[in-house]
Amino acid sequence: MTTSLGHVPADARWSFDGSVAECFDDMLARSIPDYQEMRRLVTELGLRYVRAASDVLDLGCSRGEALAPFVERAPHARSFIGVEMSKPMLAAARERFRDVPPPRVQILDLDLRHAFPPACVPSVALSVLTLQFVPIEYRQGVVQRVYDALMPGGAFVVVEKVLGATAPTDELFVTEYLKLKAASGYTPEEIARKRLSLEGVLVPVTADWNVELLRQAGFREVDCFWRWCNFAGWLAVKPRRDGG
Repeated sequence: MTTSLGHVPADARWSFDGSVAECFDDMLARSIPDYQEMRRLVTELGLRYVRAASDVLDLGCSRGEALAPFVERAPHARSFIGVEMSKPMLAAARERFRDVPPPRVQILDLDLRHAFPPACVPSVALSVLTLQFVPIEYRQGVVQRVYDALMPGGAFVVVEKVLGATAPTDELFVTEYLKLKAASGYTPEEIARKRLSLEGVLVPVTADWNVELLRQAGFREVDCFWRWCNFAGWLAVKPRRDGG
């Protein structure tokens, strides 16, 4: 059941069900600070790394919002692959790209904890607010498989909700975030319900921990391109074969 805003579950554990899929893009716009600028940067930075005859991979593609501008603006790519587990999200993404002939766009039903798109050779991989929903014990494996599949010189663009480096700073960041949600139209009851429903489902870690996941996988060039209190985005580039 959802509220009048269309995306706050009541008395339930959070899931990407049909009601959430229906209004997901609006939910993100209301809930993610500096949302449009984050989306713009993900696209503009990623486009710089797309190579001819390579793939663009989106992990946890939801309704295809991150993948769509690459489909429109990177005609030289071989294919665009979205990975998703939620059946309603899969249906919405496939509907979104229904006029693009396969295999140009592929939306795959795949569990990142145990599998990776076969025969995928990405020059760009995206993970926009996805790893935070992957159980912590599986995250290093997911990032490692992305690194191994990327072309040398390819880029992994990651956006995550994060914890503050210390308890006091984390508390400050959360306070500012809750103010933003209230300004976006959420009532105190809706905010509380959503926080409760996400407990144990969305599990953020610190910014440093996310950077370490990327470095442990083999990325040497890792830089933060966007940050708003408890949200951050990184660009990680795989070394070229010559080490450059």
